[in-house]
Amino acid sequence: MELRHLKYFVAVAEEGSLTVAAEKRLFTAQPSLSRQLRDLEHEVGAALFVRHARGIELTPAGRAFLDHARLALSQAAEAIAAARRVARPGKQSFSAGFLTGQEVDWLPHVTAVLRDELKNIDLKVTSDFSPDIADAVQRGDIDVGFCRVEPRPDVTYSVVAQEPIAVILPSDHRLATRSEIDPRDLQREDFIGYSDIPHVLRDVVDRYFKKQGIKVIPPTHFLDNFTTGISLVASTRGVTLLPAYVLRVLPWSVVSRPLKGKAPTIDLAAGYRKDNKSPALKSLLAGMDQLVAAGRDIVSRKWPPHERGANP
Repeated sequence: MELRHLKYFVAVAEEGSLTVAAEKRLFTAQPSLSRQLRDLEHEVGAALFVRHARGIELTPAGRAFLDHARLALSQAAEAIAAARRVARPGKQSFSAGFLTGQEVDWLPHVTAVLRDELKNIDLKVTSDFSPDIADAVQRGDIDVGFCRVEPRPDVTYSVVAQEPIAVILPSDHRLATRSEIDPRDLQREDFIGYSDIPHVLRDVVDRYFKKQGIKVIPPTHFLDNFTTGISLVASTRGVTLLPAYVLRVLPWSVVSRPLKGKAPTIDLAAGYRKDNKSPALKSLLAGMDQLVAAGRDIVSRKWPPHERGANP
């Protein structure tokens, strides 16, 4: 049994479709993928999938196999990461990853904390989706990641900011005339939902709606990131909820309004591995209070949105 068999199995199990797994995740031909899965089932000695016209589902044996397959892939990735860390002792580079759009606000504060280290290190900066940043920290590809709190076995998080969540809607929408929006008014609007990528935001919004006793119209569109969300608001005339950091990039056709009452918030955190011996990371963690103070300042400059010139 090879690791690629486990990778194929997990991809198909998670997607629930041979076609989607082959085209979107594995970039291979479906007949080849089907053949690999049959080989795996032959080696295991049990049927792992039940195939239907609408897709596939796991058998009881497949469900039992899935947890162990995920663990094996995780351990293999960790073995690679451990070897890379040993092969690069005393590295002189420091890599920071940011949730896309956050680097504009946070990079100056990170470099301020690392001021004394910068002359001795090669600072590398990347931006990506939050789950991908967490995965990169887990693998040891980056030293610190500013993202949502994404559970990973070896990643520790320190929250640096709690970002309020605002309503994003077309500038000529009937609700845009209000200085704040009662969340109950969203029940009658076309709501743009969230894919599995911004799952932390999705969970925060779901909990908020449930607490408020709100049932929104089932979404027909789903956003992967804030740029997609803003585009969907402008093009479909739907509404959505996004963190305050997006407010400065809203085009003229889209505005933000705060929610009436106590707004929900979403954490931005610095994720890192405790076994990372980077001196620069040690310095950054020592300056965490400075970053938390910066987070309060960043939020206060953007919130509430109706007091800002861009969104009167």
